[in-house]
Parts: sequence; C-alpha cells; structure tokens
Amino acid sequence: MSLEDIIIAECTDDDHDDQYFKALMDGGSSTRQGRKRAHIDRGHVEGHQRLFDDYFSDEPVYTEYQFRRRFRMHRHVFLRIVQALENHSEYFHTRFDAVGRRGLSPLQKCTVAMRMLAYGAPADYVDEYVRIGETTAIECLVNFVRGVNDIFGTEYLRRPNAGDIRRLLQMGEVRGFPGMLGSIDCMHWEWKNCPVAWKGQFM
Repeated sequence: MSLEDIIIAECTDDDHDDQYFKALMDGGSSTRQGRKRAHIDRGHVEGHQRLFDDYFSDEPVYTEYQFRRRFRMHRHVFLRIVQALENHSEYFHTRFDAVGRRGLSPLQKCTVAMRMLAYGAPADYVDEYVRIGETTAIECLVNFVRGVNDIFGTEYLRRPNAGDIRRLLQMGEVRGFPGMLGSIDCMHWEWKNCPVAWKGQFM
C-alpha cells in the first residue's frame, strides 16, 4: 500500500468516526459504517475478576485512598452509582451472548466511563486493563452520562438554593476561605465580575 493510500484511508476513518459518534449519540448502532468489526476475545470475565479483586473485594489490592485518587470519589459513592444505574437501565445488566458467554459487568462499564471522565482518557486507553473495546467504551460513557443525569439530575445537577449556599459558605469558612462558594477543583460557579484579563480561565 502506498503512502497516498494510507493517508486516504486515515481520512476516511476520520469521516467514519464522526458519522459513528453522531449515530451513537442519536442512539444508533455500535458498529462503524463501512468497517467490518473484528471479534477479539478480551477475556471479559477475567477483566471483571481482576477489577473486583483490585478495588471491590473484602481485602482489595488497593487502599481506599488509592481508590479515591483513581476514581475521584469514595468507593461507597461509586458503588451507589453503579447500583442505581443497574436498577435504572438494562444496559448496565450483565448479559450473556447466544452461546452463553458472559458479557461485561456493571463494574466494568461504570469504571470505563469514570476513568474517561476523570482523566479525559480516550476510549481505547482503558481497553488493556478493563478489557473493553473502543466502541463499547464510548457506548458505556454515553449511557453512563444519560443514566446519571436521569437518576441524580433533580437532586444534584440543579442550581443551588438558599440552604445549599449557606452550607457551602459555612464549609468555606471552616476551611479558611470565608465568602467562597466552591473551589475550582471540585465545582464551578459563574463569576459575574471576573476581570477581563482572566476571561476564559475561570467559570
């Protein structure tokens, strides 16, 4: 294959990626247009077991502190989200194929979505550890975001009320930041009078 053929193929791939992502967001098929999907036996069961042993067993390999750093939340909060998604959507159930092979677990699907959100990682980055292909990882992310919004949106994804503001101001004062509603690393508030020189740096 010539260099020109490779470049044309790459450009075509980019076009397919755009079409694929749009179709996926609209609830379309998970197979990319114009591509034959190769089957790779990733070992979903082994991937789930390793993930479970590392973080969720009675005696996990990694500590609560390491979990908090890598998942950007405490273990009990993550497990609450996983359980809520599993109850909310069939997508987060463990399914079996026609020959009885076990598919991805809710822990794997939610871990992939959280890693992509927490680190801004590309979809294929999580494949080697969690054992999920690129297209499925994107599906997991889309379903995760939609599910979290449906389940927790009215409680957490809303404008603060008077009680929330009082509580946040008290927390800021205890931590030595009187008058501060939220810190830049965990929540974002609109700063109406932000200096023009800092435009775009703070939200």
